[in-house]
Amino acid sequence: MSTRKPELTFWQIWNMCFGFLGIQFGFALQNANVSRIFQTLGADVDQIPVLWIAAPLTGLIVQPLIGYFSDRTWCRFGRRRPYFLAGALLATLALVAMPTSPTLWIAAGLLWIMDASFNVAMEPFRAFVGDQLPPRQRPLGYALQSFLIGIGAVIASFLPWLLTRFGVANTAPAGSVPHSVMYAFWFGAVVLLGTMLWTIATTREYPPEELHAFADAGPEAQVVDVRDAWKIGALFLVAGLALTGVIHHYALRAELYLLAGGLAAAGLLFGWLARTRTRGALRQIMGDLYAMPPQMRRLNWVQFFSWFAMFALWINTTPAVAAHFYASSDPTSAAYNEGANWAGVLMGTYNGVGVLAALLIPPLVRALGLRWSHLINLWLGGLGLISFLFVRDPHWLIASMIGVGFAWASILSLPYAMLSDNLPAAKMGIYMGIFNFFIVIPQLLAASVLGVLLKWFFRDDPIWALALGGASLLLAGVFTLRVREERVQ
Repeated sequence: MSTRKPELTFWQIWNMCFGFLGIQFGFALQNANVSRIFQTLGADVDQIPVLWIAAPLTGLIVQPLIGYFSDRTWCRFGRRRPYFLAGALLATLALVAMPTSPTLWIAAGLLWIMDASFNVAMEPFRAFVGDQLPPRQRPLGYALQSFLIGIGAVIASFLPWLLTRFGVANTAPAGSVPHSVMYAFWFGAVVLLGTMLWTIATTREYPPEELHAFADAGPEAQVVDVRDAWKIGALFLVAGLALTGVIHHYALRAELYLLAGGLAAAGLLFGWLARTRTRGALRQIMGDLYAMPPQMRRLNWVQFFSWFAMFALWINTTPAVAAHFYASSDPTSAAYNEGANWAGVLMGTYNGVGVLAALLIPPLVRALGLRWSHLINLWLGGLGLISFLFVRDPHWLIASMIGVGFAWASILSLPYAMLSDNLPAAKMGIYMGIFNFFIVIPQLLAASVLGVLLKWFFRDDPIWALALGGASLLLAGVFTLRVREERVQ
């Protein structure tokens, strides 16, 4: 006989989400400062998107695997918590090492390690909410995650600017990272490890057999017929080969081969799926990707355009603000570093607005529903990014970031609220990992084509990457209207 999952107290939900503050603290330091570190170590503006490829590529590989294995893990430390601990320890070490990188390629390698570690710790958190909370409390769980994400990101984004105000050096010799950035990363390492240990120590998990016995365990996992997967595979493979030919014939930029190779690899994997008889992790991940729930298919387009925009924001805000508003692309100059600090303030601003928006979104949803609420928030963000083209005083960019903050809070919560009740408990982790494909794939696309677009059409002016991100958010809002809402009991 099935029973309803018991509701948790507010502070129990707070404790289970608290580790997300530390993860986002690390992510915010990465997003606001890694482009600055790359330029300090000698990277040109058009190289930055390629150097950032490590971040989404690791997510594409790591997240579904962690989801798959965490669904199947049970030990004395629980189901998801072992991954929280492993990811936190590795991310802490990467945060300590990143600002002392002696060369550009070591920094790029550390970004790879750091982002992979964040993904190991972060991916099970989305499934953790689905595991622990009944449907009625899941919106609260995701809202608290958004709130804590915002708090961590605000402090982390402002930290180099604040340290400078307290007299810490904000410039350094060529090839060295300023102490304001270095100390911020080291403080972030302490925060990340401390908050994750708090969640691990204060939260229990349901054993798998108890979890699956609850009445709200979600729909039953279905046997997937993959015999026709080769048809999708053939389309991807042909597209990848055709794009490879075009790149070679017209001598286009080499990073476009990443896009072509990704299409061809997806085609080969779907073709392999249609013929294989194995039952391993890759077969399970590809089978669930092929047979994902219809609601998830519709949400994927929303995620795709939303995260393309966010990646454009993260990798281009520092060079755009420094060059466009402070007239410097020289990482050793005082003007560039002043602009880079202000870019961190802008990052903190949108995350701070996201904290407030996380409190305002629930009543907006009650009034307008999930779809229209998400559309409005995405459009506010899109208009905010496009406004970078028209603002002249960098202080007015604070107003632009208000819209981005509403979009960010919405991106972090509403798609998961629309999705979670449609997933079987036995596959909550793997489907959350697959859902993150459509966070990672647009980031890979941005890393491979944004530099090309800026070179061809915008004279390497990174301000236009932010405008393209704004247009992408507007398009994501339109795709939200295709999503069917589920009524939560």
